[in-house]
Amino acid sequence: MKVGFEMKRKTKLIHGGISSDPHTGAVSVPIYQVSTYKQEGVGGHKGFEYSRTGNPTRQALEELIKDIEGGTAGFAFGSGMAAITAVMMLFNKGDHVIMTDDVYGGTFRVMSKVLNRFGIESTFVDTSNLKNIHSEIRENTKALYLETPTNPLLKISDIEAASSLAKENGLLTIVDNTFSTPYWQNPIELGADIVLHSATKYIGGHSDVVAGLVVVNTEKLAQDLHFVQNSTGGVLGPQDSWLLMRGIKTLGIRMEETEENTAAIVNFLTQHPSVKKVFYPGLENHPNHEIAKKQARGFGGMVSFDVGSGEKADHLLSKIHYFTLAESLGAVESLISVPARMTHASIPAERRAELGITEGLVRISVGLEDVEDLIEDLRKALE
Repeated sequence: MKVGFEMKRKTKLIHGGISSDPHTGAVSVPIYQVSTYKQEGVGGHKGFEYSRTGNPTRQALEELIKDIEGGTAGFAFGSGMAAITAVMMLFNKGDHVIMTDDVYGGTFRVMSKVLNRFGIESTFVDTSNLKNIHSEIRENTKALYLETPTNPLLKISDIEAASSLAKENGLLTIVDNTFSTPYWQNPIELGADIVLHSATKYIGGHSDVVAGLVVVNTEKLAQDLHFVQNSTGGVLGPQDSWLLMRGIKTLGIRMEETEENTAAIVNFLTQHPSVKKVFYPGLENHPNHEIAKKQARGFGGMVSFDVGSGEKADHLLSKIHYFTLAESLGAVESLISVPARMTHASIPAERRAELGITEGLVRISVGLEDVEDLIEDLRKALE
């Protein structure tokens, strides 16, 4: 990152990291589509030897996400789940992790169906209540994993307070920052040790790349995670790295426009008689609205609402026009899904019921269309 003065957020999105090519003057980092690099002698390389270990395009992205999250080092992976898995590989057999209960279904699945086979234990609790975290700390607990806002119920955990509690007990704090993005929320500034993203979502922003990003706050964590990344090989390719850098340049203006659209849609939904409940941290009646205001600069573009039954949800989906029925979120186009049967189908039905992920729960990712079109689309579908 260029030094000499502190960049504002939108400037840092464009000029942070390695923002140009020193060899040619190109204002966009080239796509280094290469697997290996010439050495003048054994070990005499120019900083790169093999693209699993390091690639100039991926390095530029990793430097950029490090700068905009305010950490020590960044890492780019082939998907959000690859990023989460690599972070969990920092732990050993017999280690225990406390996790937010309302996490993305893929996170729940990898912890409860895959990593548990290797002896990494996990307990899922409502981390929006610090007492729940404290009560689950064991002798073998090594980390606290927060997803905030959560997917799909938009629950908020107090990152600063939870990180402080974790430090008092010698735990690492890991935060999934996918929904807020580094434009609205920076967990490392609030005390977190590791922040991760499904960069497929808002950071890429155009439904054209699958990727994961991680930022750590110490050199020791950087060395340990690079060892895992290089050993297991779940790296992001140069083409996708370039796409993410292009997406990041417009992240600020996309998030601001999304926020404006979302506020109008939430206002409409809260007044509609067919909507039983709206989940959005920007609402004053949200149980953790004040914490959301304190730790984030915006409330984001994710909204969930309950229409009462799976039948009514299906009727809504059959009538919608501008909201695309699809997995994923955070794109320029508005997306809609039914978590119980899509993103969270991997969570057992009884567990979904405990969490409040009902058959009538609909999740929308608000895009950049004209908000009047989006509201009219929802109005007609709800009627």
